[in-house]
Amino acid sequence: MAIADIRTQFTADLASVCTDADQKALRDQYLGRKGGAVAGLMKALGAASPDQRPALGQQINELKQHIETTLDQRLASLSSARRPAGAVDVTLPGRVPAIGRLHPLTQLRSRIEAVFARQGYEILDGPETEDDWHNFEALNMPPEHPARDMQDTLYLSGPWDRPARPVGAVRGGGPSGPRVSGADVPHPATLLRTHTSSMQIRYMESHEPPVRVIAPGRVYRRDNLDLTHTPMFQQVEGLVVGEGVTMADLKGTIIGFLRELFVPDIPVVFRPSFFPYTEPSADVFIGCQRCKGAGCSMCKRTGFIEVLGCGMVHPAVFEAVGYDATHVTGFAFGVGIERLALLMHGVEDIRLFYENDLRFLEQFPL
Repeated sequence: MAIADIRTQFTADLASVCTDADQKALRDQYLGRKGGAVAGLMKALGAASPDQRPALGQQINELKQHIETTLDQRLASLSSARRPAGAVDVTLPGRVPAIGRLHPLTQLRSRIEAVFARQGYEILDGPETEDDWHNFEALNMPPEHPARDMQDTLYLSGPWDRPARPVGAVRGGGPSGPRVSGADVPHPATLLRTHTSSMQIRYMESHEPPVRVIAPGRVYRRDNLDLTHTPMFQQVEGLVVGEGVTMADLKGTIIGFLRELFVPDIPVVFRPSFFPYTEPSADVFIGCQRCKGAGCSMCKRTGFIEVLGCGMVHPAVFEAVGYDATHVTGFAFGVGIERLALLMHGVEDIRLFYENDLRFLEQFPL
């Protein structure tokens, strides 16, 4: 190929160089020691006549210098146009930010609170460290009572005086006047509360009937972590006290709550049970939503699943807080938030709610 043709072809090939790799490939094509176009011309120079060699050699060197200079200029042009390391490409679409959301247990707790708030219930906050009086004795569980063994209590290493705070702080609901009770004396905390029923005692110690409250919060038991148990879980316990409160009021409240939480036609069954602070007492079952009552592994082939316990408040509890059991009656109930969440969402392992796995938690949008 003639020198002029190589120069023309090089100019055409140079127009397609857009990257460093293209520039290197073009350099090898024309300036490579083996197979390069200029190297081919140098080999052909040996076959030229002696009188032609000086002129041809000069032309080949000029071509070589032209190609080298042009390629160096193109490389410099590519380098100046290259984005700095770590630079942001503003032409790329923006990244969608990760949006936080409430934990599924927090969502369910808010739903439960909303249901009872609409019915005029006050929502109580209280200490998670408790004393024996409020957690056991005032709830008709003296030291020798076998129900204490059922609670599997976590005791503190020694008594601990909590910082002073109002007894039974209220979040929302109707007003209730304060009262002074002989039981309102400081008790050092000796354990982690096993239920939020202790808040019911605290509230009754400082308020006269009528009472309509729920006490949601964390409670603690000496349980091993497995599919359905955890040493820390959340409960919502409710209490209603007044004149003429009956078991019919309890059943209507529980049935209305469960049917608003699940589906309006869900079957609800009450079965006799025992709790030291209620008499009579009942366990409440709902129709299994997985098998629709036909029987499956979740409901143990019965068609029903236990969800909560309830009953009429024992007169001994009223006596402990200074209420006159001959003039007032009441009912109480307690339900585990995690248990409801397992049933509502079809989750079989309670540990998933506490492992902070975003792949699981992102399945529960608001």
